[in-house]
Amino acid sequence: MTSLRSASTARRRRAVAAVGAVGAGLLVLSACDKPTPISTVTVGTSSVSSEASCYADGDAKELKTAEVAECLKKDTAKDADVKSIKVDPDENVRFGVDPKIADKGWTILLNGNPLTDSSSKTYRTIPGSVFFNEQYGAQGDSTLVSIKEGENDVTGVWSFRLKKDS
Repeated sequence: MTSLRSASTARRRRAVAAVGAVGAGLLVLSACDKPTPISTVTVGTSSVSSEASCYADGDAKELKTAEVAECLKKDTAKDADVKSIKVDPDENVRFGVDPKIADKGWTILLNGNPLTDSSSKTYRTIPGSVFFNEQYGAQGDSTLVSIKEGENDVTGVWSFRLKKDS
């Protein structure tokens, strides 16, 4: 009888431990941030992808203008964790976005200023020379290019540093 009682107790303990482990796993998962949609810049055979540097998710419906400006300012900083890619001015630069971004419309910004009109396509191609041309607001051999999600209400910003490769 004692062995039946200890076997029953052991089973109960294992069941409680299993329920506890499942509960702890769900708690850990619920604390994780959902990944943001991805955007990608491709030049020739090289490409870099990134999640948003600023993203309105959950209850927030849009980023405020001040938040967007602060995000772009942060991405412009020398020590910013912005993905970079080398661009030969004679090559085309291809931008690709997740369909979730395209559904809301997206615009390419050059040093914070709109370079393109809003698009609902998942990709765009722009000549590399544009990103180093003063006429378009470029300065020097390095340019911050950002993707702004949303036509009127901005919901995300992705930034990349394009470095001139001549």
